[in-house]
Amino acid sequence: MNTPDVRGCRDARADDATDAYRLLCEFATSYRTDRAVFDAATFPGVMAAVGKGRAEFLIAESDGQVAGYALAARMPTLFAGGTVLQLLELAVHEPLRGRGLGSLLVRETLIRAMRAGDAEMVVPTRRAADFYRRLGFVETATYLKVVP
Repeated sequence: MNTPDVRGCRDARADDATDAYRLLCEFATSYRTDRAVFDAATFPGVMAAVGKGRAEFLIAESDGQVAGYALAARMPTLFAGGTVLQLLELAVHEPLRGRGLGSLLVRETLIRAMRAGDAEMVVPTRRAADFYRRLGFVETATYLKVVP
């Protein structure tokens, strides 16, 4: 197995939209992606949230190409005595999975949470619980949803 040339993580930029959409299409299994909505509203909304400090959107590169991303939202809470950073999406290009890129993105997101003074970082997951446990996460709740 070849080890990718990974330089680390960086903040997402406006010119990452096409690569982020490609990764999103690999990641999204419960939702249908719509490129027009992504370009007009979703991606600009995420970038605006990042600019206001309400989100973290990190990119990992391998061999000079965008290979993964992490998207986390910062939410004010009463119960935690401060903000909580919720890792909403972690996507790594399928051929590069298992080579440490996802772990790199999660660790950098955690560093951002600590720097921001977030009370905790959480991740809802149903398919990757073992991955997150290996990174130090512990199960504390069941995640339920309703689609209005």
